[in-house]
Amino acid sequence: MNLEEIIIAIIRIIGSLPVLFSPFFGGLAVIAIDLSDLFFMQSLQLGGVSNYQQLDKILDCFYLLTFLLVSRRWDKTTKNILLGLFVYRIIGMVLFEIFSLRGILFFFPNFFEFAFIFFAYKFQFNSFNNVSRNSKLILIAIIGGTKIIHEYILHVWQELDNYTAMELLRKIIE
Repeated sequence: MNLEEIIIAIIRIIGSLPVLFSPFFGGLAVIAIDLSDLFFMQSLQLGGVSNYQQLDKILDCFYLLTFLLVSRRWDKTTKNILLGLFVYRIIGMVLFEIFSLRGILFFFPNFFEFAFIFFAYKFQFNSFNNVSRNSKLILIAIIGGTKIIHEYILHVWQELDNYTAMELLRKIIE
């Protein structure tokens, strides 16, 4: 690892910790920090990142584990749902590492992350208790569908690979 990769790794690993103290807001902070490496790669210029997808997936393991650790505090059903989604994502990440095919990540989307945020909000703010089952299913379908589109854009279409984070930010602002 070069200095740039070490700095990014330290930021991402330390950035995984806020969720331990505040599941919902810490979880949102972790997700934002997860995206920050795209900006650091462009601004640090300390040796570059040799394989971004590989580094990103390895560093994702740290925040995924903190999310899993926090989820163990919650009720049995929630624990089991999140454990299943965690294992599903880890299987996808392992297959990605073995075969180096980004399309695999499309078939193993990170539903765990969004489900964790949903449950963290639910438990932190005691929300969704009076929401009907059908409404919950619609919400899950919307979140799941959005995540599948996100994974498709990132790992199958790969159009965002043609832009730096700053270029993409400028395009969005314009």
